Amino acid sequence: MCTALSFVTRDHYFGRTLDLEYSYHETVTLTPRNFPLAFRRLPAMNSHYAIIGMAYVADDYPLYYDAANEHGLAMAGLNFPGNAAYLPPREGCDNVAPFEFIPWVLGQCKSVAEARALLSRINLANISFSDALPASPLHFMIADRDESIVAEPVKDGVHVYDNPVGVMTNNPTFDMQLWNLNNYMALDREPPRNTFGGGLPLTAYSRGMGALGLPGDLSSASRFVKAAFTKLNSVCGEGEEESVTQFFHILGSVCQQRGCVHMGEGKYEITIYTSCCNTATGVYYYTTYGNSQITAIDMRRENLDGDALRLWPLVTGQQIRREN
Repeated sequence: MCTALSFVTRDHYFGRTLDLEYSYHETVTLTPRNFPLAFRRLPAMNSHYAIIGMAYVADDYPLYYDAANEHGLAMAGLNFPGNAAYLPPREGCDNVAPFEFIPWVLGQCKSVAEARALLSRINLANISFSDALPASPLHFMIADRDESIVAEPVKDGVHVYDNPVGVMTNNPTFDMQLWNLNNYMALDREPPRNTFGGGLPLTAYSRGMGALGLPGDLSSASRFVKAAFTKLNSVCGEGEEESVTQFFHILGSVCQQRGCVHMGEGKYEITIYTSCCNTATGVYYYTTYGNSQITAIDMRRENLDGDALRLWPLVTGQQIRREN
């Protein structure tokens, strides 16, 4: 499973974890403005906004997991099994295949407001990329520095929710994730007060007891609460290095270690990569399970008017600085 995060200091930062038991050998991928983006049921975009993010490239088509465009709009698709439903193509709608959704939005929208208007006529259609790559059950988070929304394709269409916490995980549906925060309203970063009653002389015997009851397991509902609490109580400066570091620490609170989630047949779910894009500058940062050093790729140092994809394979081996 996965966790996505939208975070604002001086700039806006957007990223996610990819938690799976396998990898498609994804790459950081830049789609420049003049790379033709084909769509199965809609006209091609031969010219569009430049996009950078993490993708699996199949037949020269970027299947984005998360990405941001040159105007500061960002988007991620996360696993949504059992709830995601894609409908047959329908007349009078923009019929978009799930694998096309991220480039379709980021290629033409500068803001969440524009994306929200676009979603008013969307039908996420039951169209697979290929027989070998069937449509994945996904829901989507879209964010800029001012707001965030969640789009969930379910049996009666695409539901769009305001996202006041700037966090998304997996199941259950987003409205239930938000409602579940009611169960944790008493959590506090301050030391707890004794309100137990009966005049018992109870004392806090450890730091951090104000957050006693904060979930620590790796389920999607628990990760939503943990990431939301960590983000909303985050204290961070305005600088780039401090902001990026804090972003990775927030998502680090819900990362998965090999061995804790057994998928059977000797396979374990791990955090394959964690990403963080400064949507104002177009710098895309990432770490991988095997490499905790942050790697950065600046889209604005590339030719954004190009017509070919630019790919950067992930650095997966640990980079250790040796002092002696």
